[in-house]
Amino acid sequence: MNTIETNNISKRFNDQKAVDGVSFDVRPGEIFGLLGPNGAGKTTCIRIILDIFKPDSGTVKIFGGKMSEEKKQRLGYLPEERGLYQDINLEQCLVYLATLKGLSKNESQIKVSRYLEQFDLNEHRKKKVKELSKGMQQKAQLITTLVHEPELIIIDEPFSALDPVNTQMVKDLLQEQRKMGKTIVMCTHQMHQVEELCDRIVLINQGKSVLYGNLSEIQKSFSGNDLHIKTQSNLPSTIPGVSSIQSENNDGDFKIHLEKGNSPQDFLKYLIGQEIILDLFEISIPSLDEIFIQIVTQTGVGNE
Repeated sequence: MNTIETNNISKRFNDQKAVDGVSFDVRPGEIFGLLGPNGAGKTTCIRIILDIFKPDSGTVKIFGGKMSEEKKQRLGYLPEERGLYQDINLEQCLVYLATLKGLSKNESQIKVSRYLEQFDLNEHRKKKVKELSKGMQQKAQLITTLVHEPELIIIDEPFSALDPVNTQMVKDLLQEQRKMGKTIVMCTHQMHQVEELCDRIVLINQGKSVLYGNLSEIQKSFSGNDLHIKTQSNLPSTIPGVSSIQSENNDGDFKIHLEKGNSPQDFLKYLIGQEIILDLFEISIPSLDEIFIQIVTQTGVGNE
């Protein structure tokens, strides 16, 4: 049974179709990336999944069926628009919010104390929330998302306002949650974080799903036009079927971009025919950032 299933969901606001026939599933125990530029429809999809918005058409299943109050207690949600009570101290705020998730006050205090220690916030527990930095408030918000040990964790831009040290801490935490069997949906436009963490992704642009599947398989499917070679031979300034040759350093490393319709095998045959000796010949796997830019450019950029 999938943790989440969306089937052809659509949502319109006045004359604008925010989500247009989007389908994807999220499997138990994976980190799933819900990606797209600003205004693409990501947050609307999340709000439909959480039953905040009703879809105009299509269906959503959570844990195999419709959303219910019981199922809401089994998930944790970190929205992009953060919100904490600013005029009480951090510990009081977190304990109160934990009780709203169904924990007893005693259990809330125990778990909040553990997370404050883990997130290096223990010395700030008696400070008012408004006295904390944005990064500290971001970590506090993440505690409220995890404190009741949800099975499904949905996080919108989890790394915003975090420095590199805390970013790594959150990444380690998410990977730890996955090892515990938790399912995580990460909504972001930070592609380098997605490459490190996500098993599968869906890319949404202008309300439509434009890319969906296993991350490594997607990257392989977009490879083929870019090659990395290393040679001590002199390369001709122009080569048939090659649109650009870029020297990476003075040690014989070159990045080759093939024209559309030309294969790496054809290029290799040409080099052999020219008696060019190769120390390295490999197909470059494009970064998710490069794929993202290519797809969004082809399909048009969403607007807020």
